[in-house]
Amino acid sequence: MTRALLIVDVQNDFTEGGALGVDGGAAVAQGVTGLLRNEREAEQYALVVASRDWHDADNDNGGHFAAAGSDPDFAGTWPVHCVGGTPGAQYHPALDIDCIDVHVRKGMGEPAYSAFEGVAGDGRSLVEVFAEAGVDELDVVGIATDYCVRASALDAQANGMRVRVRGDLIAGVAPETSVAAIRELASAGIEIL
Repeated sequence: MTRALLIVDVQNDFTEGGALGVDGGAAVAQGVTGLLRNEREAEQYALVVASRDWHDADNDNGGHFAAAGSDPDFAGTWPVHCVGGTPGAQYHPALDIDCIDVHVRKGMGEPAYSAFEGVAGDGRSLVEVFAEAGVDELDVVGIATDYCVRASALDAQANGMRVRVRGDLIAGVAPETSVAAIRELASAGIEIL
């Protein structure tokens, strides 16, 4: 068995003060860094992958951004966030990026919630990255519990991996939808730590 860690969207725009900041986002960044700097904890991971939203600046990204003059519905349309190359799209400064082996970008011109919809810097899909490393077990952490963490964990399971979500290292948009997401993941057979 080969286990990897997937860090989902620990970015400035998803942490406190960002365009779509969630409460506890900065604590997730600090907690993930603590995990990766703890030699005993980190040695269980053969590979560490991190995803980021990396949206286009010059379009609505397939309707993902609310149209100019319209309010976002915070379900399918959102305020402008994580535009590639901007400070909001960067990893949160408390996340130690030196501990990350593979960086994945998603949502380039289209809506994308799951890290599995993105590509690594060399163009490989996340499925290819994990297959080439022999990964069959995955721990998922990051932001937001009720959207991108949920989607990424379900896609990992759909791709044949044994998945665990670390409940101490996630933060969600809203309590109700986060609880619903955790229940859905648990019902699907994903272990919640």
